[in-house]
Amino acid sequence: MKILIVLTSHDTLGNTGRKTGFWLEEFAAPYFVFRDAGVTLTLASPKGGQPPIDPKSDLPENQTDAMARFKQDEVAKKALSQTAKLSEMRATEFDTIFYVGGHGPMWDLADNPDSIKLIEAFYNVGKPVAAVCHAPGVLHRVMYQGAPLVKGKRVTGFANSEEEAVQLTKVVPFLVEDELKRLGGLYEKAPDWQPYSIIDGRLVTGQNPASSTYSAKDLLKVLASQQQTARAAG
Repeated sequence: MKILIVLTSHDTLGNTGRKTGFWLEEFAAPYFVFRDAGVTLTLASPKGGQPPIDPKSDLPENQTDAMARFKQDEVAKKALSQTAKLSEMRATEFDTIFYVGGHGPMWDLADNPDSIKLIEAFYNVGKPVAAVCHAPGVLHRVMYQGAPLVKGKRVTGFANSEEEAVQLTKVVPFLVEDELKRLGGLYEKAPDWQPYSIIDGRLVTGQNPASSTYSAKDLLKVLASQQQTARAAG
């Protein structure tokens, strides 16, 4: 089984002068869920190379077991430092695609033509797509059969109330919750900062950093059920 993990290359938080990037827990937790399941992983980002880690995600109060494990894991660190270029990735080479959140993707992945084409290519041939926290924002221009991919689907993503809590409502290009609703998504959420992941068919979305592990496990469930169906049909 092969999974493509996509990360941001964007490191500037709007015009605040502050740094951003991907949220470390949202990479570390899924990375180890997938690797421990024996999945072959490829990491990609728009610019390739080392993606920027949001400095806030590495503060003492945000540490998790997966992050601690990552910092001791030379294989994981090397993989992260050498991400491939997103424009060179092809849906035919993977079973599914997983988008890591953090604020960065709101700027360099949400409107990225390579990303949009890639998600559509995966989904159009029956492959699942997953995104956690801010990463469901990458779906906002993705179409399926002439309509927004999220239209009529149960979805989640970083809540307006969570964005307000981190005081970035006026900084981000759009609010994930509002945008998913605007596109016709059936948005749901748990209380702020609680883990929440939704499977709707071949789409998996997670609400916030705490949802990373759940979303990764949900994606593996979708893949396993697809394999069972294929075996039964074969």
